[in-house]
Amino acid sequence: MDAKTIEAIADELLEAGRNRTPVPRLTVRYPEMTVEDSYAVQKLWQRRSEEAGRTLVGRKIGLTSKAMQAATGITEPDYGAIFDDMVLETGCSVPWEQYSHPRVEVELAFVLKDGLKGPGCSIFDVLNATDYVVPALEILDSRIEMEGRTIVDTIADNAAMGAMVVGGRPVKPDAVDLRWVAAILYRNQTVEETGVAAGVLDHPANGVHWLANKIAAHGDGMKAGEIILAGSFTRPLWVYKGDTVHADYGPLGVVTCRFD
Repeated sequence: MDAKTIEAIADELLEAGRNRTPVPRLTVRYPEMTVEDSYAVQKLWQRRSEEAGRTLVGRKIGLTSKAMQAATGITEPDYGAIFDDMVLETGCSVPWEQYSHPRVEVELAFVLKDGLKGPGCSIFDVLNATDYVVPALEILDSRIEMEGRTIVDTIADNAAMGAMVVGGRPVKPDAVDLRWVAAILYRNQTVEETGVAAGVLDHPANGVHWLANKIAAHGDGMKAGEIILAGSFTRPLWVYKGDTVHADYGPLGVVTCRFD
């Protein structure tokens, strides 16, 4: 795909984010578009966002669990950028109309004390580089219409990243068995989803080293201080205006938000 087309798509997605109106699927309009084209769109969209004053603070990894792959029909992980204005604190009120088709996922976030760079990054490198792990909710957004989306559409759409809500009890990566961290997801006091973090590639840190090795191919790496959303271990939960979402991580505490 030529540079002019990639630029046009990135600008179109920036405008869709501003006016909250999803655009028609890219794969319908550009059937020749590849995964590499999508990452080129995402990278330009990220650069445009930084030029507008947003600060990159981390990355999200998506589609790492069978639950999410089954829910989307997409069978390989992807990644996107997290900006400073996307990070919210537990107990917050979230403007529902700020997002298109908002959904919520249950995740763990890794906060790095050291940088990570592939190729050859392993789970042990991730654990050694992690300062602490903290419960988080991801709010999914959609700048591209949902019906029939493929991995190509999703990657170009910054892996559907809208925002994240951080809460609960931060823990050192060796303080608990991260595979067995479990969560109960409530919407309006009703249990909607449950999950265990091993659903993310058998260990949530596996998603982080997958990312380090993936972005190394683009000459990129993760820096100390970045926050990495490791992937959902529940299916996405649709939320509506007025909903309260509460995720109970047991010994790791709770994360909650309300959509107003």
